[in-house]
Amino acid sequence: MPAQPLSCAHRIERAHALADILDTLIDPSVRCEAGTLAASFAQALPFRHVVIENFLARDFADALLAAFPAFEQGNAVGDDGRAGGKSTVERMAALGADYRKFDALVRTDEFLRFVGRLTGIDDLLYDPFYLGGGTHENRNGQTLQAHIDFNYHPSERWHRRLNLIVYLNHDWQANWGGNLELWRDPYTDSEPAARIAPAFNRCVIFETTERSWHGFDRIALPAEQAQRSRKSVALYFYTTGRAAAETAGKHTTHYVNRQLPARFAAGRTLDVADVAELRELIAHRDNQLRQLYAENAKLLQAQERGLGGQVLYLLKRLYVRYRR
Repeated sequence: MPAQPLSCAHRIERAHALADILDTLIDPSVRCEAGTLAASFAQALPFRHVVIENFLARDFADALLAAFPAFEQGNAVGDDGRAGGKSTVERMAALGADYRKFDALVRTDEFLRFVGRLTGIDDLLYDPFYLGGGTHENRNGQTLQAHIDFNYHPSERWHRRLNLIVYLNHDWQANWGGNLELWRDPYTDSEPAARIAPAFNRCVIFETTERSWHGFDRIALPAEQAQRSRKSVALYFYTTGRAAAETAGKHTTHYVNRQLPARFAAGRTLDVADVAELRELIAHRDNQLRQLYAENAKLLQAQERGLGGQVLYLLKRLYVRYRR
């Protein structure tokens, strides 16, 4: 039988329940400061973003941390196909009652309208698949090179518009690394325009564009804290349309290796830390080149397979002979 339409009383009751979710799980001060936060987002550099302290109700943030999945429970396979020091879980609703509450919150119209008010972006869409999002855990030694994100949803024709990250790290010190870095242009700049420590219950929302370069610096925990890790929950939001001037051809995540620090200048004598940093930078660049060559080889090999590959082979032969 088709579902019966909700009565007026039921619609009002449901609206009140959804509003209660927002009021219960988001710290009341955040809603009170919505105008100030919106102004901060609009004026921020190097691209539009806002940092919100104490984003979730404190008890709820503590509950999410307590229920955070074990590293071994997530996917720790990196872009290069090898197991690494980052673990992610996309199926948030499967992580227990508190994560189901969080999932219920971020899919409500009330929450989407609230985020839209903060950012000036209307008609936001929640990603029910959490593709690329969900819980993120990074161990000591991990870093994330500056990058812009994929610009369209992998399975829907939606434009990616916002990243929302909630950090779950008690007493995190900025000198431990893992700081979110926002870059003006990582191809030329040796330092980011902004650094934001991943402190507990701190939320960062930033616009996803073709110049929203971001990453985080290397996690370098002191020996007595080496068992810790950097924990966060990442949400991505989309819209069905976008201004033509802001769009680009569909692409995957675009990484840029870190430039040499400004201290590396003529006449400098390298110390042990300098040499270690140079080796790390070179290793990252070599690894990226290996990945790019491997992806290129896969594409070339895919072209050669099947009927389409045979047709392409014959066309290439004809073209070469025609040029002669």
